[in-house]
Amino acid sequence: MFGTFIQKMRLVFGDPVLRGRILMTVGILILARVLAVFPIPGINSAALASLFTGNQFLSLLNIFSGGGLSSLSIVMLGVSPYITASIIMQLLTLMVPRLKEMYQEEGDAGRRKFAQYSRLLTVPLALLQGYAFLTLFQRQGVLPSLTLSTLALDMVLITAGSLLMVWLGEIITEFGVGNGISLIIFAGIVSRLPGTLGQLIFTFDPSQLPTYIGMLVLIILVIVGVVIVTEAERPIPITYAKQMRGGSVSGGMTSYLPLRLNQAGVIPIIFALSVLLFPQMILQFLGNSSNVSVAHTSATLLGYLTNVWFYDIAYFLLVFVFTYFYTAVTFDPDQMAENLQKSGAFVSGVRPGEPTAAYVSKVLTRLTLIGALFLGAIAVLPLVLRSVTGQQSLAIGGTALLIAVTVVIDLVKKIDAQITAQQY
Repeated sequence: MFGTFIQKMRLVFGDPVLRGRILMTVGILILARVLAVFPIPGINSAALASLFTGNQFLSLLNIFSGGGLSSLSIVMLGVSPYITASIIMQLLTLMVPRLKEMYQEEGDAGRRKFAQYSRLLTVPLALLQGYAFLTLFQRQGVLPSLTLSTLALDMVLITAGSLLMVWLGEIITEFGVGNGISLIIFAGIVSRLPGTLGQLIFTFDPSQLPTYIGMLVLIILVIVGVVIVTEAERPIPITYAKQMRGGSVSGGMTSYLPLRLNQAGVIPIIFALSVLLFPQMILQFLGNSSNVSVAHTSATLLGYLTNVWFYDIAYFLLVFVFTYFYTAVTFDPDQMAENLQKSGAFVSGVRPGEPTAAYVSKVLTRLTLIGALFLGAIAVLPLVLRSVTGQQSLAIGGTALLIAVTVVIDLVKKIDAQITAQQY
C-alpha cells in the first residue's frame, strides 16, 4: 500500500503539467489564508474573541468564510454570498424554464452564462451581508461607531474581498485541481485544526477519556461511511446495437451506466447550512433594532430557529430535500435516454426512449433516497451527540469533518483522472 502511494506521488510530481496545477492550487490557497489575516480597521480584538466564544452560529459562518470572519478580515464574507447566489439561481431553474434549459441543455456555454448570473447576484448579496455584519459588530462593541462614508467604504472593501475569493476559487477550478470554492472552504477548516488540537491538549481532562475515545470512534466511522457512500455506484448494463457498414459489423458491445449513490456530494450540506444560517443572520441583525416590536419579534423567531430540536429536524429535512433537488438539477434521465438512443445504445431488457428514462429515474430515486438519508443522518448525528454529551464543539466538528472528507475524496479522484489522462 505504501509502495503504491509512493508510485502515485512520483507520477503526480513527475508530470510537469499536473505538478504545475497542484502548485498553483496550493499557492492560491496560501494566498487566501494570508488575506484572511488582514483585518478591517478599528477592531476591538478582545470583544471579537468574546463574541465568538461558544457562539455556534458565528462559528458555522466562519467555516464558509474560509476562517476570515473570526478575524474580521477584508475577506470576512468568504464565498458565502456566492453560495447563497448559487442556491437562489438553482431554485429559479424550477420556476424559469429558460434557466433550466441553459443549465442542463446548452453545455459548457450555458453553464458559463449561468455561473455569470450567479456572480452578478453575488454583489448585492455581499453588500447586504456586509452591511448586516458591520451593523451587528458595531452594536456588539467589536467595531466603533462608523460614519456613513466609513461604513460605505468598509462595505465596498469586504464585498470586493468576497468577489476576490470567488475569483480565486474559479481560478483553481479552471487552472488548478479540484473544485476551487470547496477547497477554499476546506482550507478554512484545516487552518483551525492546530488551534483545536492545542486547546484539547491544554484542557485535557482524564475523567473525560471515554468521551474523547467515543469522539475518535465517531470521527473514524463518519470518515469510513462518507468514503463508502461517495464511492458506491449502481451499474446499469448498456448494450450497443450492431450496425453493418461496408460489409463489416460494428457495435454489439456491452458497457454500463454508473449511477452514484450520492450524486450531489457535499453540496446539500453546504446548501442546507446556508439556508439555516441566512435567516439567523438577518434576525441577529434585527434583534438589536431600536424598534421594540421588531426586536421582540426577531428574538422570538431566533429562539425557534436556535432551538435544538427544531434546528436538528430542519437541518435533516433540508439536507434530504437538497440531495434530491441537486440530483434532479444535475442529472436529467430524459436527456440521458435521448443520448443513449442517438448513439444506438439501450438498457438491457428496457425499450429505448421514455421507458429507459422512466427506468433510470426509478433507480436513481431509490439510490438518492439512501444517499439522502445517510447524509441527513451524519449531518445531525454530531448535533444529537452535542445535546447528550454537552460538548459544544461536536456540531461544528461534525459538519466540518463531513465537508473536509468529501472535498478530499473529490480532490483525489480529480488527481487520479489527471494522471490517467496524462498516461493515455
